Amino acid sequence: MKTRSDQLNAVLQRYTGSNIFMVLGEEPLQSQESCDALRRWLRAQGFTERDLHHVDNHFSWESVILSTNALSLFADQKLLEIRVGSHKINKGDGQILFDWLKDPSPDTALLLIIDKVDAAARKSHWFKQIESQGVLVEVHAPDSGQLPQWLSQRASSLSIQLDHEALQVLCERIEGNLLAAQQELAKLQLLYADQQITAEQVIASVSDSSRYDVFALTESALAHQPERCEKILTALIHEGLEAPVILWALTREIRTLYNVQLALQQGQSYDSLCQKERIWGKRKALVRKASQSLPAATLESMLQSAAVADQAIKGMRNESPWLIIRQITLKLAGVSLLPDTLNS
Repeated sequence: MKTRSDQLNAVLQRYTGSNIFMVLGEEPLQSQESCDALRRWLRAQGFTERDLHHVDNHFSWESVILSTNALSLFADQKLLEIRVGSHKINKGDGQILFDWLKDPSPDTALLLIIDKVDAAARKSHWFKQIESQGVLVEVHAPDSGQLPQWLSQRASSLSIQLDHEALQVLCERIEGNLLAAQQELAKLQLLYADQQITAEQVIASVSDSSRYDVFALTESALAHQPERCEKILTALIHEGLEAPVILWALTREIRTLYNVQLALQQGQSYDSLCQKERIWGKRKALVRKASQSLPAATLESMLQSAAVADQAIKGMRNESPWLIIRQITLKLAGVSLLPDTLNS
């Protein structure tokens, strides 16, 4: 049986099959919550002992599988939990697992936790046996179209009320990182209990964190705060954030300004542009002001410099990518430090 993580509890309420389970996928929050749900359900079924193993170069499928015949003196049933991670189950080990699955110990439940499997593994006997005999839980991070609904449902379960713009801002901030989303929702629950939360409050709760991020950097640039930009960029570099991430955020902001300028010249309304370009909360005023103060030629120059920075990151040019990124940031903040020679 195949199911999703959000359907697992409902499946377990009526499940009567073999105690064979596999959680498959690299999304950490849903994987963790699925495993927790399975452990709770198995404990309720009497599997009170837990035998945990991590697959590495010294792991032996044969010895671990054979150990299921040795029951504890203090528990009649046990959970054999094997965290495979990113390791592959080769043909020989797969056969050992398949042979056990055909006649599993009635006093042992099996939980496999795997990051990913390739097409060949999905066609293997052991994989098909688990899928048909037990429960396969596939976990995936929701895509950009699914994320608002996922966040809305998670917020509702915590009795958090987010207005439309607050939900959109939160989606943008967590960028599909569900663990980060869970942490932010927990923070919002503490800060704004029993009230509808606005986009400004979401931004404020994130900004109150001592951890600087690329969003704080671009917002400071739009607000023409070069000194704060310098401070944030220095912190990001010291924290080890990779140059492509920062360059992506800056380039996205510059392209947004360029698109807004062009659309406004064509007579489009700013409110409709905000919906299209995903501009929410206080960013509305910042983007509008920046799009009016920065000429199109300047934005084009910054995009060209971003291309140079990208080439430098990839080792295709001798310039320092961090120097170019710093100059782009300050230029976006209204400081004219970007020499034209960078684009030659």
